[in-house]
Amino acid sequence: MSRTTFTRYVALGDSLTEGLCDHAPGQPGAFLGWADRLAGILDGDARLAGATVEFANLAVRGRRIADVVDAQIPHALELRPDLVSVMIGGNDLMSPAADPDALAARLEDGIRSLRVSGATVLLANIFDPQFAFFLKPFRGRAAVFNANIWSIARDQRAVVLDVWGVREFRDPAMWASDRVHLSTRGHRLLAAHAAHALGVPYAEIGGPETAAPHEPPSPPDSVPLRTWVRVYAIPWIGRRLRHVSAGDGMGPKLPVPQRVTGPVGGPY
Repeated sequence: MSRTTFTRYVALGDSLTEGLCDHAPGQPGAFLGWADRLAGILDGDARLAGATVEFANLAVRGRRIADVVDAQIPHALELRPDLVSVMIGGNDLMSPAADPDALAARLEDGIRSLRVSGATVLLANIFDPQFAFFLKPFRGRAAVFNANIWSIARDQRAVVLDVWGVREFRDPAMWASDRVHLSTRGHRLLAAHAAHALGVPYAEIGGPETAAPHEPPSPPDSVPLRTWVRVYAIPWIGRRLRHVSAGDGMGPKLPVPQRVTGPVGGPY
């Protein structure tokens, strides 16, 4: 893609874009996440051109494609961004009756409206679920969904953030102890890949430069299987059976664009 300097970035999605498990240093209970980190990268790039970046993160844990299309995209359009990232679909695909083709068609409606507004769209596909034994049964439908993502990107002229093809995400150290969300190391790597997808030069992917300045590297985060079942798996199954989400009643952590003022990692 041609080189562009972005000045207003809005991130859409679920817990992965909200930044769960990427704890903000010195801020208990706060999360960074790959999108916040990308905002910091974009701001550094914009400053070279004499500009700055404003950033909003509308992602909320547990959200699905319908939530993004019906609520987050209209909100984003009101903010008049020049860049919107969309990473969504994982929660939908884990439903027993999920139809990846129908889900992709629903998502394309939203991507189309973003592109009509003139915004650049960074559209992420789904991680390869083979990294976790309990997600492997969903690999086939995830592959079909991802094939649709490439078609949507071609038809709507969106930029693809291809996370399926990143081999480093097979490393357990890239994942948090719940085995579903990225660790800090994983969020750093994803932010670097996002920057490269947008044509923004930023460090060597996977190298130590993907950490924020003065931010220590994080060790792998893992728990024994028995603990994982008790702490993570059983509560998640319980929420699914009750048709509730961990994000019920929650709003986005950054609903109004704010100027990026910190290092890589954005305003949080």
